Amino acid sequence: MKIVSSKIPDIKIIEPTVHGDDRGYFFESYKEERFIEKNLPVGYIQENQAKSQKGVLRGLHYQLEHPQGKLVTVPYGRVWDVAVDLRQSSETFGQWIGIEISQDNHRSVYIPQGFAHGYCVLSEEAIFQYKCTDTYHPEDEYGLLWNDADLGITWPIKTPLISEKDLKHPILNIIQKEKLFA
Repeated sequence: MKIVSSKIPDIKIIEPTVHGDDRGYFFESYKEERFIEKNLPVGYIQENQAKSQKGVLRGLHYQLEHPQGKLVTVPYGRVWDVAVDLRQSSETFGQWIGIEISQDNHRSVYIPQGFAHGYCVLSEEAIFQYKCTDTYHPEDEYGLLWNDADLGITWPIKTPLISEKDLKHPILNIIQKEKLFA
C-alpha cells in the first residue's frame, strides 16, 4: 500500500498493491498501522454508501461544528472526486483537487476536515463508499456551488444531474467567514 500526498498535501491518495491472477484479485484497502505511520485518522465512526447513475453530481458538502474527515473509495464504477480547501488559514485555501477513483484503479482518497467534497459519476452506475471521522448532522450541513467560476473546477461532465438543494449552494466569495473553517 502506497500513501502519497496530492497537490494539496493534506489530501492523501491511497494506492494499494493489487495481487491478481486468473481467479481475480486481492488487496489491502485499509491497514491501521500504515495510516498511523502517515498521521491519518483511524477508528472511523460512520460509513456511508451511495449508488448513482451516470452524470449524477453530488456536492460540494461540508459540516462546520461536526467536520468530517472522509476516506472515500469506489468499489463499483468510476467517479471524479473533488475536494475544495475551505480552511481560511491554509496556504491552499480556495484550491481544489480532482481525482478519478474507480473499481479498476482501486484508489482511496483521504480528505481531512475543512474541505468541501463532491463527486460526479463517469460510468453507467457507480457505488461510492466513504468512512467518516464524525457522524452526519443534517442541521450542520453546508455547501458550495459545484460550478463556482472563481474556483474553476474542471468537471468532466457538462450537464450533470444535481439535486435542487445542491443547485442552491452559494459561491465561495458569498459564503460568510463564520461559515468557513478558521
